[in-house]
Formats: sequence, structure tokens, C-alpha cells
Amino acid sequence: MSFELKDIKGLGVKSAEKLKAGGIESVEKLAQLSVEELSKVEGIGKGSAKKYIEGAKTLLNSSKEESISKTEEKDKKDEEQEAIAKEEKDVEEELKRLEKKREKLKEQSIKKGDFVLVKMTGRSEKGHIFQVSSPEDAKKAGIYDEKKDKQGFYTPEFVIVGKSGFVIEGINEILETMTFFEKKSVRIPPTKAFGKREAQKIDRMAIQRFKKLNEGKPPELGQTYVNKKGQRGTVTRIVQGRVIIDYNHPLAGQNLEYNLEVIDKIEEFDKKLARFIELRMPGAKADQFKIKFEPKKKSIEIEIPQMHQFNQGLLMFKFGLAMDLQNYLDGMIDTVKFLEVFEKPKIPETPTPEPEQNQNHEHKHDDNKSDESNKEKK
Repeated sequence: MSFELKDIKGLGVKSAEKLKAGGIESVEKLAQLSVEELSKVEGIGKGSAKKYIEGAKTLLNSSKEESISKTEEKDKKDEEQEAIAKEEKDVEEELKRLEKKREKLKEQSIKKGDFVLVKMTGRSEKGHIFQVSSPEDAKKAGIYDEKKDKQGFYTPEFVIVGKSGFVIEGINEILETMTFFEKKSVRIPPTKAFGKREAQKIDRMAIQRFKKLNEGKPPELGQTYVNKKGQRGTVTRIVQGRVIIDYNHPLAGQNLEYNLEVIDKIEEFDKKLARFIELRMPGAKADQFKIKFEPKKKSIEIEIPQMHQFNQGLLMFKFGLAMDLQNYLDGMIDTVKFLEVFEKPKIPETPTPEPEQNQNHEHKHDDNKSDESNKEKK
């Protein structure tokens, strides 16, 4: 942007004509002069010279700052557009990759030891839906809970086919007979699900004893109770001064119906690792953890994010994850190290207080003013 002399604040038309007569025809040239040089122009004093030079510099600087600001704004918009374009490209490439993978897996038989994701809906013989793998299915079943959704509750099940501890025995056996993306409805008997109901797993105790073992709190129907052996039971009845606690699984003794579909196969090491982390710590995101893997040493170091360092289940998380990595990753890992970093919090700087003597001086000055005011009144 180009400026004329008249654009300078405080510089009138007549002064502009004097400057032009003295050979100063541009704002840029004026800004480069010293007060002594400008005051040599006829009709321009030193005070006016200083004022005009400062005005020229201010005008040019404001123009420069405005130009920089516009450039920065344009660069920011360009960066945002580039980021959006990159994200869209990444999403498009991921969709293509998934489609290609889907075509490769289609009608391929599922084998023992495969790492898979299984979409499932589980229903008891009484018609109660107790498990769903997506928010949409939960809404259809009328059991959707927004809080559970945010915690990642409605997700496909991560399963290592043929390995216990991921799904019940009956589903494990069925998966080995399926192909990828095949949909199957099955009925699982109690012996292949949560077992038969056993009378010896039902306990009775006096209410007073229950309160003593339950931190003085009285029993409530449906509450979970954990005994000294670590067994988890449910309070099913409170009658005649006694509490009935059932340690059978809530679905024990029932035939269960499942709708199953294997929707993906996990083959990459980092994705398997991410699944183990999120399985062992529900609600956590694998990308929050810093991972250092040394294949030759068969060693992996996992840094726990600060947000999870005070998790009550952290010890069990570390123990369980270490066992998973050592047992299920084909001998790739022998040593698992966990790192917890505690950084010193940054303390904001506080302004330095004024020296006490200055404050005393100010008070003394105010006192003098007060004395002078009193003298005037007298």
C-alpha cells in the first residue's frame, strides 16, 4: 500500500507543499530523514520536523503490521485448509484400505489364533439383552446409556480365536466354523456359557454379621458383595434377619442366544498392542501412551500417561497387560517395562513487590500534602 504525505497525522496540505518544495515527495523518504535534515527545509521548525518524521514512521509501521497480520491470517487459513484436505485424504485412503482388506477377507475362514473383532448381541433365555456391540444396536434394544457410550462400552469384542478369557467357550467354538463377515445366530447351552447354577454357591448370613463385614452398612437388594476369598456375589433376598448372597454368575443355568458377525482381522503389531491396552484399561486411548519397542531385545517400554497414574486398578492393568504381551504376541516380547514420569508443576511467576522504603516515602509524601492542606485551612 502506498501513502501520500497528507496521510500523515498532523501534517496539513500547506506543510506537505513545503516538504515537496524541499524535495521530499514521499512518506518513505520523510521517515528516513533526521530532525536536523528536515528542519533545513524552509518553513519547517525542529518541533514540526520531529512530529512529521514520527508520523511517517508510525504510518509505515502500521501498514507493515497490517500487512503482516493479513499475511499471517492468510497463512493460518491456508494451513487449516491443508489440514482439512489432508484429513479428508487420510479418511479416503483409510476407507479404500478397509475396502481392499474387506475384499481380501471376504469368505475367508477364521482360524484358531486369529486376532478378530466380533460384533455381537447377547440375549438371555428370558429375553433380556445383556450385551451389544454398537450404539445403534443398544438404541434398538432400548438399553442405550450415553454415559456407557462415552466410556466406549458399545464396541465390537476383541477376541483371539481359541484362547480363553476373551469370550465364552461356546462362542469360541462357533467362531472357528465361521468366515469373515458371515452373520450367524446361535444358541449356547449353560455348560458352554456361564455354567450351571450351583446350590453351594448360595450363602446365607445374619444381617448383623453382613453389616460388620460391609463397613457397617446394611444390605440392599441387588447390591454386589465381595467376600474374603474375592468371590463376587449378589444380594438376592433379605428375609427373617438373614441375607441371601448368590455367587453364581447372573446368567448361570441359562441358554443364551447370540447374533454374531466377525467384522475385522487385526494383523499389525501396533494395532494388536493398542487393543490390549484398551482392553485392560477401559476408557483409555492407546495413543495416550508413549511406546518404545526394541524387537532385537524383545523388550517394550510403556509410559503411563499422568491422567492414569492414580488409577486404582493400575497395578492390575500393568500385570495383565504384561501377561497379554508375553503370552499372545508369538514370542515377540519377553520384557515389559512400565515408566511413570512425575514432572514438577510450573509455578506462575508473581510480580515483585515494590521496595518498602518507596512505600514509606509515598506515605510520607502524602502526609506532607495533608500538613500543607491543614496549614492552608488555618
